[in-house]
Formats: sequence, structure tokens, C-alpha cells
Amino acid sequence: MILKLIIFAIVGLLLYKILGGNFLQIKRRSDEKKLDEDTLVECNRCKTYVTLKESLIVDGKYYCSKECIKKQ
Repeated sequence: MILKLIIFAIVGLLLYKILGGNFLQIKRRSDEKKLDEDTLVECNRCKTYVTLKESLIVDGKYYCSKECIKKQ
């Protein structure tokens, strides 16, 4: 009886290691991650960093000010 439990535990542990232990975790796709307002983004023109909340987005690119948008 005890031998059966030990074998069962070893088989269970091996299966867990083989599957990587990831089968219980919820996987998130990288494109589904949300950016916080405090995330820093780089200005496409002058390469300075501003928060996402303060940035201006034009054609999918981040800018720190209207001046940088005009200079592009």
C-alpha cells in the first residue's frame, strides 16, 4: 500500500516536471498586457522619456510635445 503511494507520487512529480508545471497557470498573450499611465515611453523624435499619460501618439508613435511632432 505504501509502495503504491510512493510510486504514484513519483509518477505525479515526473508528469509535473515534464509538463513544466505550467498547466495550472493562466497564460496571457503579450499583446493583451495593459500599459499603466506611469509607464515610460520614448519620444520618437528627441529620444527623451515621458510617461504614457503625458505622451502624444501620432501614427502609433510616441512624442513628448507638439514641437517634436512638428519637427518630424
